[in-house]
Amino acid sequence: MKTISSLAAAVLALAATGAQAADALLASPNGRITLRIADDAGSFSITRQGEAVIAASPLGLDLEGQPPLGALTLESRQDSREDRVIPLVATKASTARDHYLGTTLAFREAGGGRRLFIDARAYDDGVAFRYRLEGPAPVRVRNERTAFVPAGDPSCLVTPVEGAHELPFERLKISQLKTDAGYDVPVVCATPSGRTHYAITQAHLEGYTGASLWRDGAALRVRLSGVPKRDGPAYVSTGGLTTAWRAVMMADRAGQLIESQLVGNLNPPPRGDFSWVKAGKTSWDWWSGPLEGVKPDLAAYKRFIDFAAESGFPYHLLDAGWAFGTGPCCDPLPTTDITRAADGIDMPALVRYAGDKGVGLLLWVHWEHLAPRMDEVLDTYARWGIKGIKVDFMNRDDQDMVAFYQRLAEATARRHLLLDLHGAYVPAGLQRTYPNFITQEGVLGAEWNKMDRRITPRHNLMLPYTRMLTGPMDYTPGGFRNATPRDFEVRASMPLTQTTRGQALAMYVVYDSPLQMVSDDPSNYRGETGFDFLRRVPAAWDETRFLAGEPGEDIVLARRSGKTWYIGAMTADQARTQQVSLGFLPPGRWRATIWQDGEVVREVRRSVRNVTRSDTLMLSLAAAGGAAVILEPAP
Repeated sequence: MKTISSLAAAVLALAATGAQAADALLASPNGRITLRIADDAGSFSITRQGEAVIAASPLGLDLEGQPPLGALTLESRQDSREDRVIPLVATKASTARDHYLGTTLAFREAGGGRRLFIDARAYDDGVAFRYRLEGPAPVRVRNERTAFVPAGDPSCLVTPVEGAHELPFERLKISQLKTDAGYDVPVVCATPSGRTHYAITQAHLEGYTGASLWRDGAALRVRLSGVPKRDGPAYVSTGGLTTAWRAVMMADRAGQLIESQLVGNLNPPPRGDFSWVKAGKTSWDWWSGPLEGVKPDLAAYKRFIDFAAESGFPYHLLDAGWAFGTGPCCDPLPTTDITRAADGIDMPALVRYAGDKGVGLLLWVHWEHLAPRMDEVLDTYARWGIKGIKVDFMNRDDQDMVAFYQRLAEATARRHLLLDLHGAYVPAGLQRTYPNFITQEGVLGAEWNKMDRRITPRHNLMLPYTRMLTGPMDYTPGGFRNATPRDFEVRASMPLTQTTRGQALAMYVVYDSPLQMVSDDPSNYRGETGFDFLRRVPAAWDETRFLAGEPGEDIVLARRSGKTWYIGAMTADQARTQQVSLGFLPPGRWRATIWQDGEVVREVRRSVRNVTRSDTLMLSLAAAGGAAVILEPAP
């Protein structure tokens, strides 16, 4: 670290003097955030700008097979400072600044017994802590005693936890949450004054297990996920213990949390060369087809490949149905062999056909077919020339599944294969360590338009402020059969969406997914207004900036690729004229190409004008609508 604010230095000095006789304080580099940990390791609290964010909240571990930790005393602390820039590959920015003040607190059990370590970090945009136990003996953890007590009774954006993490978010006060159901991370709240917006989440699950949050009075208590059908503790180590990070992201406004790199920074940076990882858009054969999946058909596969090639997309995804012995989507039948293509499909020849057109192929697999023969399967795909895999239906976040994610990310990286996980738990930063783990689901996405009415405009405007905070989300946008919510009907094949064409375009800027689906059938894109924007918009970025918006209502997000800026604007049920200040642009003249809602739901109006950073764009958004803008240096 090159510099440290005077306030942060003063807090560190205060904490270091007489550390055994007082609570441990840790301040962020700019001094605005303070994490306090009690000198008996029994509680913690968080303040920002002098205001309580998290009130005094419990700390600790509930162990099995050994007595509970007795009275603890702070024995020592070791402070650290970090300020580095980490190059990133295929994500929402080209670099991440990892800038924090850290400490490791060592607590000793009364009578010279066991030691508990708490690692803590304070960033300018949040704090995080985790537990460690040293020694070679296995550790059996029934649960953590960790809980978060939000100051006041804040209104929060929450979603119930379930295996696939595909439920909508709603706004509820802590006191309104159920006590017999868990809630997923992140839980996104604001302090009573509204001066701090924050998200409670987790990071770096490697060698641990996932967790959910359960209301206990005024607290949100951490509950670890146990392995199904395994009695006993939720987590069993092979020796010693390092838990996941418990993290609280913080900002002045809810949308500013989108820019945060906190979750990624709490994970190890990548090791080795990942320059081969290429972000991009992909055509996809399942969304527009029947629920049971597309039957293996060489002509159909070539139709989608040809569409990707003529559109300039680098990938095509073959979803369920391509493998030998596959039944209707998507059960893991014992007859299925994912190292063989269905009769009539010569996969190496199809790979060569696509490759000659500049298109790489991605394959869908069920995780239960992959897990027991991972090396054999991945070696086969690498030999065929496959570019990546989409793995589905894990629907768990326990110790065994976390280990499966880790093993799969490493195995695909070693073979230069992209990885997309569906039926996945919410990101905890594994993408930082393995950039080939390029996107994942764990989101209530557009596929549900085929099955029910939950993909509402309001839901679409919740996602950027909630689920997207933790990492990329494979929402699968691109539906071009747009309808108003009133005219929408559920269709399994050739489904509709409940938003305008303008919002369909804006999603490609707003929604973070370096492998981005172009989900509809090729016949629904050719000659359609707005498809020229889909052909141009990137899938990964050099910079991301939140400009305006409120959860569930609207958003304006700007992202930069090279010297070109892209703006996505979306609104929920309320039509609006969105004013977008261009003050974020560098000096000079810029050419703005604008796509905004037209007179009917399936049209956009395209216009071009020259602008400077002193200008303001006035974007016309229909209800459930949106707009997209490209800003490039004027010739």
